[in-house]
Amino acid sequence: MKFVYLFQEGDADLKNLLGGKGGNLCEMTKLKLPVPQGFVVSTEACLDYYEKGMLTDEVKSQILTALEKVEKQTNRTFGDGENPLLLSIRSGARVSMPGMMDTILDLGLTDKTVKTFAKTTTPFFAYDCYRRFIQMYGNVVMGIDDTLFEKEIAKIKKANKVKTDQELTAENLQELIKNYKVLYKEQTKKAFPQDIREQLLNCVESVFRSWNNERAKTYRKINNIPDDWGTAVNVQMMVFGNLNNDSGTGVCFSRNPSSGENIIFGEFLMNAQGEDIVAGIRTPQPIQKLKDISERLFIELQNYLIILENYYKDMQDIEFTIENGKLWILQTRNGKRTASAGIKIAVDLANEGHIEKETAIQRIEPEKISELLHSNLELNENHTAIADGIPASPGGASGRICLTSKMAKEICEKGENAILVRKDTSPEDIEGMAVAEGILTATGGMTSHAAVVARGMGKVCVSGCEELEITAKTVRIGGKSFKEGDYISIDGNTGKIYGEKIELSTNIQNKELETLLSWAKEKSSLKVYANADTPKDAQNANFFGAEGIGLCRTEHMFFGAERIKEMRKMILSKSKKEREVALKKLLPLQKNDFEAMFKTMNGKPLTIRLLDPPLHEFLPKTKAEIKEIATEMGVEPIEVETRIEALKEVNPMLGHRGLRLAVTYPEIYEMQTKAICQGAIHASKKVENKIDIEIMIPLTSDLNEFLFVKEIVKTTAEKTIGDKDIGIKIGTMIETPRAVMIASDLASECDFFSFGTNDLTQLTYGFSRDDSGKFLDDYVEKGIFKSDIFKSIDTKGVGKLLEMAITSARRINPNIKIGICGEHAGDPLSIKYFKKLDIDYISCSVFRVPVAIVGAI
Repeated sequence: MKFVYLFQEGDADLKNLLGGKGGNLCEMTKLKLPVPQGFVVSTEACLDYYEKGMLTDEVKSQILTALEKVEKQTNRTFGDGENPLLLSIRSGARVSMPGMMDTILDLGLTDKTVKTFAKTTTPFFAYDCYRRFIQMYGNVVMGIDDTLFEKEIAKIKKANKVKTDQELTAENLQELIKNYKVLYKEQTKKAFPQDIREQLLNCVESVFRSWNNERAKTYRKINNIPDDWGTAVNVQMMVFGNLNNDSGTGVCFSRNPSSGENIIFGEFLMNAQGEDIVAGIRTPQPIQKLKDISERLFIELQNYLIILENYYKDMQDIEFTIENGKLWILQTRNGKRTASAGIKIAVDLANEGHIEKETAIQRIEPEKISELLHSNLELNENHTAIADGIPASPGGASGRICLTSKMAKEICEKGENAILVRKDTSPEDIEGMAVAEGILTATGGMTSHAAVVARGMGKVCVSGCEELEITAKTVRIGGKSFKEGDYISIDGNTGKIYGEKIELSTNIQNKELETLLSWAKEKSSLKVYANADTPKDAQNANFFGAEGIGLCRTEHMFFGAERIKEMRKMILSKSKKEREVALKKLLPLQKNDFEAMFKTMNGKPLTIRLLDPPLHEFLPKTKAEIKEIATEMGVEPIEVETRIEALKEVNPMLGHRGLRLAVTYPEIYEMQTKAICQGAIHASKKVENKIDIEIMIPLTSDLNEFLFVKEIVKTTAEKTIGDKDIGIKIGTMIETPRAVMIASDLASECDFFSFGTNDLTQLTYGFSRDDSGKFLDDYVEKGIFKSDIFKSIDTKGVGKLLEMAITSARRINPNIKIGICGEHAGDPLSIKYFKKLDIDYISCSVFRVPVAIVGAI
């Protein structure tokens, strides 16, 4: 079995085998770009390693054979001091996992070869490479805490009164190497290995092991990457950006990853290795300044970016090294970008003729669209920034300073916002970055670990703030002191930092998103509606491109201060006469709401669900509230307390709610129906398009109860509308398993169905939606469920009920309108399943509409 591939032997189609990085190195080799030669140890070798618990002799043999071929290709010898082939060992999964796995550089140096290497280059350079290799090997391969090495270099710098590594001498580095080797032996009980082939095989094995380190596992969990993919290992000839002042390293994008602007974007450092820039150890220079150093190199780099973007038909992110004036391309990949940049790039590439519209739509992960609704700081003249950094990922964030991932998680568990503040983030910070609202670092630039991961997660990030100083529990920003837990705010659009809590606002204007959504609607037969309960919600639904409102929950209209009073009086009434007095006061309020909703929708579908939740949800809970309502009703508080006690239910979600309320209190649905019809009549005089009323009766379980309530609604509606040109449609929400079983009976009496998958899931599983959070995470964590069933639809159980009900309903009433509403309707995974069903629309929360439109393609 073939486990190892030279760059000339592979291509991007073998991405699952060679990883994304390896496949792209093979492609660039075929394009004859200046790629340092090497080979890929495949993902199958990784899986074989985990199965056997070691590198087999066959894999080792193939690695060493490939190494010999690379020696011939490069005219360099592995282990030779005069013309050495030094190697970089890098991970490369089939999808990019920046910084999550391990890398080893400068492999191939020993005590003997470094001396010759020092003569053919410079002593400082040779010994700097060797000490870096010992440190990386000790940390990655042998698991020695990296801070122990850092302490040794700090001692040397302090003893020689210098601040930076570059100020050390070759002699200082030789002393440091001795100290490193002592440390290595103390920690491992072994001498640092001088067999270069042993070094190579151990490094490959350690990169395989890093597939299952904690940060990689966390990243996979956050990004839904399967654990059984494994990683490839890329073994590549080293080129040196730290050779001299004519050498350097950089990261570059063919377009701006934050804005999507079609202009070369990136950063570089002269006399540095690649890890220096991505780790954020030094703050780099913008790529445009490379022109000042060498216009030739800048133009050459720009040309390679154009070649790669045209070849891959997507924005590219490359790493490059300049060695003694020669440009080398180390890797390329489709660049990570913000959601807004991703949409702009996709639309621009389609408009430029590089890709089809459908491809542009498919390039956008539906979930990423929600990032466009980034909150921004609500700044005014009273807000003064205390410091500046590099705006690395857009949006605004305000929260408590957290210096560790642990603290960030603790703050978030308390329901508060966290800002993770670090000198520079490392992959170990992934959990803190995942929960924090924003990230602030002292070093690093637009391409540092913090910036790349933040953009990928849709987190706000400001990096490279030189005025940030961090100690164990305190922070100084712009000369001002803060304790851990104090509030700050950061602006990822400008890079400014504010020493206070600032409110946030949302700006949802995006020209390219509108274009993309219009293209998506052209391609999809599944309509996307919104769940909207107020005129403001309806306006937002229109703005986001919803084609109607599939669920207007009337109970949400009663929560205003005055309305809740009248609602409480109605519920606490002892007689129908008393209830009707309270309902009479609620009628005009509801009528005005519905009129505004109908006007806003201007003839688009508006499905209004009559009162659904248990009545106790509206009742007063505190002594003060009880006293106030008692005074309003002219009774003693004890009477109100007695009535509240009488209304309590053991299991209210299965109790007196939905259409059951109308069976007991028909006057409630009579009032609501009258208000809906009156609102439609008034609105019809002020809108261009004909209004059709869709009234939804909730929580049906039996045909007779539905017919009883339908008659109330129908009689009231016909009496109110009279001869006005307004259509009336009456349907029900299918949310109980019994309603599914009698769907054919209900279909003969309904104009439409709407499946309430939240309650249907709850009642199918017998899991309380409100309480399942206490154990569902454990189910997912332990692999019992693949995902939270209240977020992604259970296709095998609840899905089968949907299929059964839809099939039987269509058989009886082929023209019945069928939709799905609830949280599942805004989940891309669920939408993928819903597209297979014979339904007309899905309806989700307003701010999920753009996500659903793209997911429905």
